[in-house]
Amino acid sequence: MKALVAHTYGPLESLEFTDLPNPVPGPGQLLVRMEAAALNAVDQVLITGEARGALPVRHPFVPGVDVSGVIEAVGAGVTGFGTGESVIAWNGVHSGALAEYALVNATAAAAVRPFGLTAAQGAALPTAALTAAALLDLAGAAAGDTALVVGASGGVGSSLVQLADRAGLVVLATGRNDDQEFLAGLGARYPIDYQHTDIAEEALRLVPGGVDVVFDLANAGPALARTAAAVRGGGRLVSPLRGPAAFERGVTAVYGGTTTPEGRLASLAALAVTGELRTTIGADYPFAEARRALTDFATKHIRGKVTVTF
Repeated sequence: MKALVAHTYGPLESLEFTDLPNPVPGPGQLLVRMEAAALNAVDQVLITGEARGALPVRHPFVPGVDVSGVIEAVGAGVTGFGTGESVIAWNGVHSGALAEYALVNATAAAAVRPFGLTAAQGAALPTAALTAAALLDLAGAAAGDTALVVGASGGVGSSLVQLADRAGLVVLATGRNDDQEFLAGLGARYPIDYQHTDIAEEALRLVPGGVDVVFDLANAGPALARTAAAVRGGGRLVSPLRGPAAFERGVTAVYGGTTTPEGRLASLAALAVTGELRTTIGADYPFAEARRALTDFATKHIRGKVTVTF
């Protein structure tokens, strides 16, 4: 099979298309013929080795954690999935989506792709929606609470705005000037242009005293203090990145990432197929241009998800 491969840690430009043996599903695994994949920030750090201490990979390494395709074969002991079914999955560090075939664990990280959801829409869903839902869980927010989403125009951010609005939160969301209408359409009560506005100052103007929770998807480390300034005393900052455990005024921080509770991916896919959870695809590339897709994703502002179709 053809695969986009990193033979060692290095820059994105070092990726090569390589012929690899077709994978064979082991116990509890699915062999998926790929129809679409989606790109994520984690792909870059796995390829370059930036996170090798916490997230090492084995080479040759095939990137791509978001899988959408058709099951070609199932391994021993698999239940709930059958040959010929369309499936979506979050593959985690295992990755493998940027190849003609991928192995997927038949766990809660995979779900049957419902009729009406295209292959690309299915690929755009797992990491973005699962991560957004996990961060919303960590926030412990209740209907009527105010929430600021920093980095709202990307894949995780656009899902988080929608899920937070669906949960009854009053959402402030940051994006570029030309993202404002898009964010409002997702459910943001107050879109904020981060290019021309100080985010914390604007949030405090809109919500005097501070928001109940900030979801910061863009900053890490000491830089998080700038957005923590928008949180009310005793409130909470939630991030998929890493930083201080607490900030001034008793603002606490909670850090977490993608989780796959039983049935959640299927439930999110059901929302997507009815349009209650929009999957925005800002750019789509053919598989032959997958390396360019990764470099563009790393260097350009692209609204929503970047997908690769086969």
